[in-house]
Amino acid sequence: MENKTGVKILSTGSYVPKKVLTNFDLEKMVETSDEWISTRTGIKERRIADKSETTSDLAYNAATKAIEKAKISVDDIDLIVVATISPDAPMPSTACYLQKKLKAFNAVAFDIAAACSGFIYGVTLAKAFIASGLYKKVLVVGVEALSRITDWTDRNTCVLFGDGAGAMIFEASETENDIVSTYLGTDGTHTEILNIPAGGATLPTTKETVEQRLNFVKMLGKEVFKVAVSKMALAVNKAQELAGLTDKDINLYIPHQANLRIIEAVAKKAGVTKENVYVNVHKYGNMSAATTIVALDEAIREGRVKKGDLVELVAFGAGLTWGACILKINF
Repeated sequence: MENKTGVKILSTGSYVPKKVLTNFDLEKMVETSDEWISTRTGIKERRIADKSETTSDLAYNAATKAIEKAKISVDDIDLIVVATISPDAPMPSTACYLQKKLKAFNAVAFDIAAACSGFIYGVTLAKAFIASGLYKKVLVVGVEALSRITDWTDRNTCVLFGDGAGAMIFEASETENDIVSTYLGTDGTHTEILNIPAGGATLPTTKETVEQRLNFVKMLGKEVFKVAVSKMALAVNKAQELAGLTDKDINLYIPHQANLRIIEAVAKKAGVTKENVYVNVHKYGNMSAATTIVALDEAIREGRVKKGDLVELVAFGAGLTWGACILKINF
């Protein structure tokens, strides 16, 4: 017999490091300019983690805020899912480090690596695990310390990325279903257009890979742009179809904050007005798995999202991966 347990969203939380790296700062580091960066990406500044801050530290700060807002004990959490491509270490998972820092020892903890789509993949996992009856309170964190895997000599990529973390807490509910719909997609035939070539089993880290700077993010920007726009627009529409909704039912759209041009192109292709799209890429740049949840938490705090509103998150990332989810904000 199908388990029809619903999901209630209890809270959100976010954290960005204190250090601000502006476009003018980057002018002193690589051959670039504020005008060049702003025109092509819409980014004006980004946050950079302190040398003493790890990925799990960023996650801890966001998770703690979400736990406080939810008014629950860490002992109530029985599943922790961390979405990241910049983990504390190859192993163990960043989720294990986070569990230790939170002292959430009743929770099962693991990471997922779906790049910029990671948080939406995490939301989908939370929905499935709660519906199955296996877990009742789930913490999902999207977190990145991308500054650690960024090539600060490559002007085409170093201007894009920033660090930050966002968290959301879900619980089982017999009366509500705040995860209205989710849609995910993957195409592994394009793994080469956005990747970190070395550091894994194919190309283990060696003196040669470090000298060739193969342990940093590499991206073919034009190719990524083309696929990102089409797949994100597709995901927006698919999530609505699954929910039996139209674009007019959505109160706010929160796209992955990678590039203002991509955000505007996706909105146009999906038939969404600019006024209905939340943008903070100018402040934080691309924080990969953290972008959509940080933006959602910020939009809630700013009053852009009110109780009862439907919000659609959409993202696209390395893999290639993409996804969208429609959430009802009831807290």
